[in-house]
Amino acid sequence: MTDDQNLSRAQARGVQNARDLENQLGWLDNITGTALGVLAVASGIYTYLGVSSLLDDNGALSVFAALAYSVAVSVGIFVFWSYMMRLMPAVRTAASRMGLFIAMCLGSAAIIAMSSWLNAAALAGAAAVEQHLAETVQDYQTALERADEVTQSAQSLSRDIARVRQSFIDLSEQEATGQLSGFAGQGAVFRLLRQKSDELTSLEAQITSQQPLVEAAFAEGNAILSRMRALTVEQGPVEQRSVLFSEEAVRLANVITQLRQLSVAPLVQRAARDLSDSVVVPQLDGTDATTRQGQQATIDSVMTVLAQRAAVLETAAQSVIDMTPPADTTYTPISAADAVILYARNFVPSWAGAIAIDLLPAVLVLIVTITQSAIRAARDGTASEDSLTLSELRAAMIALKDIDTTMSASAAPPPRAKPEAPPKPHVVE
Repeated sequence: MTDDQNLSRAQARGVQNARDLENQLGWLDNITGTALGVLAVASGIYTYLGVSSLLDDNGALSVFAALAYSVAVSVGIFVFWSYMMRLMPAVRTAASRMGLFIAMCLGSAAIIAMSSWLNAAALAGAAAVEQHLAETVQDYQTALERADEVTQSAQSLSRDIARVRQSFIDLSEQEATGQLSGFAGQGAVFRLLRQKSDELTSLEAQITSQQPLVEAAFAEGNAILSRMRALTVEQGPVEQRSVLFSEEAVRLANVITQLRQLSVAPLVQRAARDLSDSVVVPQLDGTDATTRQGQQATIDSVMTVLAQRAAVLETAAQSVIDMTPPADTTYTPISAADAVILYARNFVPSWAGAIAIDLLPAVLVLIVTITQSAIRAARDGTASEDSLTLSELRAAMIALKDIDTTMSASAAPPPRAKPEAPPKPHVVE
């Protein structure tokens, strides 16, 4: 078998393969328009739902606006992919294909911008808003716990105050027995020590009286958080739940502010400064100069100890003041479309479905383009007459026969006219 014969057979198989692909494309072309129309309408419906969630007004004009937008999206998607389905497979040069591919990418980006994110809002908008509510609850819980932690730390300063107060009481008792200045009784040193212990007792009582207020505020905040969590997972339209959630968020913000105001750390810091700065030294009541001199020396020692204790209290109060305050948390209502974008990482399947319904025709365009390239490759190097089917050849032969008949009829000479018979002579009888 010669190489020409092998080549002819390979070309025949290629032509047959190309013919089969063309037949399949011809059948698929009958349903392609319907499929594109269904996808475009489905995308338009979800776009309508997404646009409706963005519009505050529910009047007829808003409904008409949302409907007009969704119809425009459906028409745009159908027309765009129809263009790409027809033109992309038909071009032959690499430059043309690259240009159309860039156009397809730009069109796909435009479709995502005008439709896909709204489709995602319709698919997962309510869930995204609930996610926003849950995230906000978590932020408020963190802020409430932090505010309570700072306030309780300030309340714990009462133990430091009690320790300093008790030290002054012990010193006063020692002075009463004469162990400090060497002179027993309730003289000037004793009164000074009692003066400072009384101040610390008053401060300790003030701090202790605020403990029930702190606990009540924290309990109220937890109750509000419980109601907010219930609104997050409750049945019903998420818009109505968002309104109730916003009201509870305002109450909780007030509770957190109240907890921050209940912190006694600034009060303890001021009291610690006053402890050593504001001292009313009693008049020395010793009977003689030696006694008064001993009282003065003891008072000087007490003032030194007083300054040290005040510095310790001030440092403890400053450490509470320097604690990181709770973060400012404010609930901001958000639309379904914005929530889907904000929490896109949590709704990847919804985003994938919303984009796929718009960009699925791109896969069909690539399929048709590859198939058309395969058809052209199969027919490459074959003459046009080699690709004729039997029916096409029969039709061509009939056409040629008709042409030959027409040409033969036009080339034949016209028939000659028969000569007229001479008139018969008239015979007179």
